[in-house]
Amino acid sequence: MSGEPITLEQIISFLLDCPMFGHLDPNELSRVVHIMQVQRLRDEQFVFREGEQGDGWYVIFGGQVAVTKRQEVAPEREIAVLETGACFGEMSILDGSLRSASVRAVEETILFRFPRNSFERLLREENIVAYKLVVEMSKVLCSRQRRLTAQLSELIQDQQLGSSLAPRVGAIVDETTVSE
Repeated sequence: MSGEPITLEQIISFLLDCPMFGHLDPNELSRVVHIMQVQRLRDEQFVFREGEQGDGWYVIFGGQVAVTKRQEVAPEREIAVLETGACFGEMSILDGSLRSASVRAVEETILFRFPRNSFERLLREENIVAYKLVVEMSKVLCSRQRRLTAQLSELIQDQQLGSSLAPRVGAIVDETTVSE
């Protein structure tokens, strides 16, 4: 990825193709682009680290990022690789919590960053764009929750899990399952 400027036309076209933004009309989209920042990352550069205060959410314009989680007795574990069009960082924006994982570029990457304070300002102004985006973020989080629940359920049924761990994993599934 070169350091060439990204045109407004490229930004608008890209965002209209992203599920998170595709439902916005041009006026609404311009309001979002107004608060957006462009971040260019080198390979292995961190976007943020687990435990930091969340100050923005992101959409990948180009490149890839790895999502990693700390473990007590082992090095960080890669839990996902996200590519162009994926969003991340929305949990901290919605609930004000610390970052639950680390995110770093795995190649040259361009991100669109939406600062928390600007996004919250849109919410305080009761701007319909902010509410539409919160609904889309909620859909993304629900989808992730459903996948996690399915994966945990599969673990319970897996013969390799062992009898001592199955009840604990089962309790997690019961606790985190969202009613449909």
